Amino acid sequence: MKTVNKVLKYVFAFGFAILWIFPVIWLIISSFKDGSELFNYPLTILPEHFTLENYTTALQQFDLIRYTSNTAFITVAATVITVLMSCMCGYALAKYKYKWLNVLFMCLLATTMLPTEVIMSPSFTVLNTLGLYNSLWGCIIPTVGTMTGVFLMRQFFITVPTELMESARIDGANEGSIFVRIMLPICKPQIAILAIFSFQWRWNDYIWPLLALSDPKRYTLQLALRTLSGAEAVNWTVLLSTAVLSMIPILIVFIVFNKQIMNANMSSGVKG
Repeated sequence: MKTVNKVLKYVFAFGFAILWIFPVIWLIISSFKDGSELFNYPLTILPEHFTLENYTTALQQFDLIRYTSNTAFITVAATVITVLMSCMCGYALAKYKYKWLNVLFMCLLATTMLPTEVIMSPSFTVLNTLGLYNSLWGCIIPTVGTMTGVFLMRQFFITVPTELMESARIDGANEGSIFVRIMLPICKPQIAILAIFSFQWRWNDYIWPLLALSDPKRYTLQLALRTLSGAEAVNWTVLLSTAVLSMIPILIVFIVFNKQIMNANMSSGVKG
């Protein structure tokens, strides 16, 4: 009976994985099809005439380097600042004992119940007042404060023994040294998890760059992809190929941080 249940679990997991990855596989395969094949009926999975012309056309008509550079700058800068702010804030909320900190944490946690649309108008007003409208930093600063990251780091730092801090203080270490030399190195798996999530959020962000940017030369990849969909016609071949190219950085980041994520899962299992 246990063997049957185990087999059923694997079959269910495999079927769910196939359902999840099938649209991605379809996207990649379709990017190598001729434009006339995309709307053939009945639909075919494999291309009848394999071609790389879609990617060649995309690189010629679509300023991929400029848009990728803009997106990469916004994503990397926002991710680094988000991780640093989340670590500092989570550490302070977890390890410093002041009554008002618990109240502050509950207030910050309550902000997660607010829809993003609620804070867009005041955020844009502040952004415009600071003179950051139509600049790449205007897409970075409003997005670096995320309660998800603060909550993740706080919950981890709570599990760290306070005796480590006390021992460091006895040895003459100041608060900055304790945070940089002791706390940050032991939370590398959590930093990796937060970094990969933050990278994905910023790379795929569409709404905020749409509000903060007006110059096409400063567009991110997501905004630039939207320009390929006209009011009357959509260049599907170029759109599909550029969409595939825009997925590559996310895939690379996941591969690089995958080991850290696995180590985090293994460590949590040992502690349990």
